[in-house]
Amino acid sequence: MITHKTYTFLTSSMQHKLDDLYISDVAIGMFLTAVKLSDNTYGVASTAEPSETFCPKKNRDYGDFTPTKIKGKKVTELFETSKQSNSINTLKVAVLNAISSMFVANYTIYDKTDPYNLLDLSQPKTVTIVGAFQSYIKKFAKTHHKLFVLELDGNALNADQKEYFVPAADYHKVLPISDIVIITGLTIVNNTIEELLTAINCNTEVIVTGPSSSMIPDVLFENNVKYIGAVRITNGEKLFEVVSQGGHGYHLFEYCAEKICIINEKK
Repeated sequence: MITHKTYTFLTSSMQHKLDDLYISDVAIGMFLTAVKLSDNTYGVASTAEPSETFCPKKNRDYGDFTPTKIKGKKVTELFETSKQSNSINTLKVAVLNAISSMFVANYTIYDKTDPYNLLDLSQPKTVTIVGAFQSYIKKFAKTHHKLFVLELDGNALNADQKEYFVPAADYHKVLPISDIVIITGLTIVNNTIEELLTAINCNTEVIVTGPSSSMIPDVLFENNVKYIGAVRITNGEKLFEVVSQGGHGYHLFEYCAEKICIINEKK
C-alpha cells in the first residue's frame, strides 16, 4: 500500500524522531480528518466512509484508536497496529501528511498552483477522472477533449454529466487509453490507488490531487505520478475548526490552507 511504503520510506530516514512522535490532537469530521502531532505539525486527509454503518454489540470496540483513545498514541503504534478500519486508514494518511509537511519543501513545488494549470491541452486528449471531482469535470466537459469519469455511483454526476460516466469496475477499459488521468487522493485512504496505477500506460500524465495526497511524494513518483495537487496548512487552529464543523476540501483554501503542486521532474 502507498501509505505503508511511504511510512517505511520515512522511517528509514528519521526512525529516532518517529519513535518519539505522538498524536497530540485529532478531529474527525464528516468529510475531513485533521491531526496535530507532538512536534506541532498538522495534517489533513479526506474521511473515508465508515467500514460499517451498524455495529453488532459483539463487535463493538473500545480499544486503541477509538474515541478518547487516539490522542497521546505514538505514530509508531498507529502504523504497527494490527487493527484495520477505514478510520485507521484515514488517520494514517493524515499523520503521514503531517510528518511530510516538514520535507515537501525539498521537492520542486509550484505555490498556489493547481496541477490542471500545468497540463498541455493544446491538442485533443483522452482524459479520465477517477471520482466525481466536480471542479475538474467542469473544466474538461464540453471541450475538444474526450472525457471519462470513473465512479462507483453514477448519481454522483449531474444530469448533464452522465455521458461521461464509466462504472468504477471498468477502470481497466479506460485507464490504459488515457493521455491524462486525474485521481482523487481519497484513493490513497481507501487503498485503491495502486490497482489503478498499475492499469495506466507509462506515457500517461498522472495527477493525484486532494488533501489526502499531501505526503512526501517519493512513492507516488515511483508509480508514474507526474503531478501531486497537495495542500499546505497555513493555520492549524482554524483547520481544526473547519474540520469539526463539517468542512469540505474547498473550505480549507478559504480559511487555513493553500494549494501547492509537487512536480516529478523525472517524468
